[in-house]
Amino acid sequence: MPQSLSAVYMHVVFSTKNRFPFLTNDTMREATHRYLAGVSNQLACPALEVGGVADHVHLLVRLGRSTNQAEWVKEVKRASNI
Repeated sequence: MPQSLSAVYMHVVFSTKNRFPFLTNDTMREATHRYLAGVSNQLACPALEVGGVADHVHLLVRLGRSTNQAEWVKEVKRASNI
């Protein structure tokens, strides 16, 4: 029986409110990146790269089979809005 395989990669950029440079502290920025990677991994969407600067974060993830793009964005934004 033939198989069909696909891999969907997403590059998403989240900015801080009003582009305020909230993530200037290197320790806090790295902790935020690890936290967002963990949230994505829990959603079965492996985070391949997470990085950014003081006012925004980049995430490169591989979308899991059971999660759609809208669900992933909603859950990551919800988790990051603490």
